[in-house]
Amino acid sequence: QVQLVEAGGGLVQAGGSLRLSCAASGRTFSISRMGWFRQAPGMEREFVARINWNSDNTYYADSVKGRFTISRDNAKNTVYLQMNSLKPEDTAAYYCAGAGSPFGTRWDYWGQGTQVTVSS
Repeated sequence: QVQLVEAGGGLVQAGGSLRLSCAASGRTFSISRMGWFRQAPGMEREFVARINWNSDNTYYADSVKGRFTISRDNAKNTVYLQMNSLKPEDTAAYYCAGAGSPFGTRWDYWGQGTQVTVSS
């Protein structure tokens, strides 16, 4: 099994920045892809960004492209989400996810989430 623990959420004013981190433990060798999702109250969970564990291949949702950057530190088994130029509509619980396959849309592991609140 793989355990994912997010950190770094908080309250920030619009235009500000936050950096989320997601530390993986357990059978981390089984991870091929890591991603970030978010869920606002009353809304469905939506994809934010993903990165392949062994390459620099990244992909972003259009809503965050140019503002958010996903990166990884394999030595620390940690993935980051740098969020700049934050908007009130970015307010949500942010979840880290991991997948055993480098391809597809299935995600096998999930963190518990960290809250991000952007005030106007």
